Amino acid sequence: MTASMNRRALLSLAGVAGIGLAVAACSSGSDDAGKKNSSSGKDDNAEGGTSTTTPKPAAKSLTPAQVPLVGGVTVTVAGTGLAAVKGVTVGGVAARDVTATASKVTFTAPHQAMYTAGDAAVALFTESIEPTPSANQSSDGNGSAANDGQTGATQDSATATPTPTAAPVPDASTAVATSSMAYAVLTDVDRQLQYAMAHWKDYNLSEYGTMNPIGGDCANYVSQTLIARGWEQRSDWYNRAAGAEHSATWTYCPTMDPWLETNAAEFGLTRRSSDERDKVKVGDIVFYDWNANGSPDHTTIVSEVFTEPDGTIRIKSASHNQDGPYRDLDEMITVQHPGGSAWFHTFEA
Repeated sequence: MTASMNRRALLSLAGVAGIGLAVAACSSGSDDAGKKNSSSGKDDNAEGGTSTTTPKPAAKSLTPAQVPLVGGVTVTVAGTGLAAVKGVTVGGVAARDVTATASKVTFTAPHQAMYTAGDAAVALFTESIEPTPSANQSSDGNGSAANDGQTGATQDSATATPTPTAAPVPDASTAVATSSMAYAVLTDVDRQLQYAMAHWKDYNLSEYGTMNPIGGDCANYVSQTLIARGWEQRSDWYNRAAGAEHSATWTYCPTMDPWLETNAAEFGLTRRSSDERDKVKVGDIVFYDWNANGSPDHTTIVSEVFTEPDGTIRIKSASHNQDGPYRDLDEMITVQHPGGSAWFHTFEA
């Protein structure tokens, strides 16, 4: 009996010891599971069993692939890691209405800088970029020294200007991601502004001549842009034989302005005063009276409508006499011609 009992006791003790060893082994494994893997540095207890990292910003696609020269359409760049994007440039021009999520950036396409078709680089930045109005250029190569038909300061020589100093646009090489889109001639206004920019200093002499020798080429130039927009010459509005034959409605501001108003319904035009700038669009027509005599002295074609951060609307326009692609309306009627006034003929569509 004693020997049998001793054997049972020893077996019992061995079983208890075995359980203890098993418990100890489980405890050791649990402790290791809560520690970081020394070789990987990852926490195996992290959610999903792996650590998370922010993907590097990348632009993978852009829609639409083509936008009109005048811009104004919403563009979407799809990609990864884009949540921090705050600013966008297109061909070096800052875009408005930039919004971003991790997977996409949207913005309103600016107009092409000189209304020329072709590819443009799209650059995404983590800092905001304030849009700025286009800078004017000037050329007197075709006789525009006549200076709007009246002696006065040129826009380049003016000592005062409403144009604010603009911060430089960052170089695309510093962007966090880049893409590309194409500007294309898609609308009548595209065709009008493409022509205006192609000929603001390079006159289309072979087809329309120049009226600078007889007082100024501004109305001749504006009429040409309307042809590019889709208008057709007619018996009461024409320029033939490179300007050798032309109507006053085509070449002479005091005749052209009332003719447009008389035919406004047919042309889809509305005459608007200077304080109706919120109705003005690219491609609309501007007339100016320098000396408050009720008769226009100059005409231009609107090339940019720019809204300042404070809501002020600025109008830029292209013209002959002076020759320039982005002449500032307010500068023209205050600095160049103090006391001048302006009004518009705007298109309904």
